[in-house]
Amino acid sequence: MTINATHSVDAQERLRRWRLLLGGHAADGTGCSLLGSDVEIDRALAALYDPGAEGSDDLTKDRPRKGGSGPSQPGVARWLGDIRQYFPSTVVRVMQKDALERLHLNRLLLEPELLEAVEPDVHLVANLLALRGVIPAKTKETARLVVRKVVDELMRRLQEPLRSAVSGALNRAERNRRPRFVEMDWPRTIRANLRHYQPDYQTIVPETRIGFGRKRQRTQRQVILCIDQSGSMAASIVFSSICGAVMASLPAVKTHLVVFDTAVVDLTDHLDDPVELLFGTQLGGGTDINRAVGYCQSLIQDPANTILVLISDLFEGGVEENLLRRANDLVQSGAQFIALLALSDSGAPAYDRDLAAKLAQLNVPSFACTPDLFPEMMAAAIKREDIAQWAAQHELMTVRQSKTIGY
Repeated sequence: MTINATHSVDAQERLRRWRLLLGGHAADGTGCSLLGSDVEIDRALAALYDPGAEGSDDLTKDRPRKGGSGPSQPGVARWLGDIRQYFPSTVVRVMQKDALERLHLNRLLLEPELLEAVEPDVHLVANLLALRGVIPAKTKETARLVVRKVVDELMRRLQEPLRSAVSGALNRAERNRRPRFVEMDWPRTIRANLRHYQPDYQTIVPETRIGFGRKRQRTQRQVILCIDQSGSMAASIVFSSICGAVMASLPAVKTHLVVFDTAVVDLTDHLDDPVELLFGTQLGGGTDINRAVGYCQSLIQDPANTILVLISDLFEGGVEENLLRRANDLVQSGAQFIALLALSDSGAPAYDRDLAAKLAQLNVPSFACTPDLFPEMMAAAIKREDIAQWAAQHELMTVRQSKTIGY
């Protein structure tokens, strides 16, 4: 009896889930009636995924709450409250993003009361940046607070891993491998040579010697983040700005942050405040990668110690031939040139496969990278590892070299 009862409960739960998934009209065959809070959940889902259906809310119009004596409330605000009540924050963020895309509810971001009810995330920040030119004055301060909240959360997530990875890579890259006697790091040297222990003499042959760095000024690494401002790169701009701000705080790294569309803007002076930096970007517009790379090329002082990271989907609106020539010059000069097709958690990006393959032919690796792997990638670049091989080992989407290159 207990087993049968359990199976019956499981079957009812499956029917309930199918009913919520299919919606009202498509669920007639389930024979499942919704009760209690499930009715509100169904209404919230229908408002977004089946607008206009019987019983669904109309999110494009204001409507009063049913029952009670309180004041009227916009349908959007009511819907935001409902989904925050019935769904976890990860699902809420997905539904908010779908609402913006499916129903064009940009007014979610234009009223402070509605903006305060939205679950903040990277996509919300991207939409705020895109709409900042039309955001009413009464909403601007709320918008900045929302952006600040997301920035602070991302800083907590990325700051320590990035600092540790970059600092550790710098230390390892500059370790003294030919030390004099007074510079020997004996503990590390012993550990590195344990396999050379001689039992008969009860000693170690120090075949590999490791020393402390000589007392000289450390060569400063130059890192240039060159970021495409096209709308599809919105999330990448947010993550890149955070990473740039963290690296700018490291004395051994000279960090530049450059954004571009058809014009090029150097935002390096704003790296101390990521929020101001983000509000200095301008999503949308054309794309002139060649011009942006040319500007970054002019910033390079010591090519052998420079890492240029181009973050772009590579849909070039400028002169491709000139871009490829610049890329070749950079690589031949000794600079490391990396093309990130995306720096985000949003999955596989759309990008110009032909141009990516041509860059790969010039030893400019092209792949998409998640923010959590970015610190490790930068560490590998500082140690001058093969970045294409590193990306392949981490199963990142790496663009292979093409057979021909037309320039």
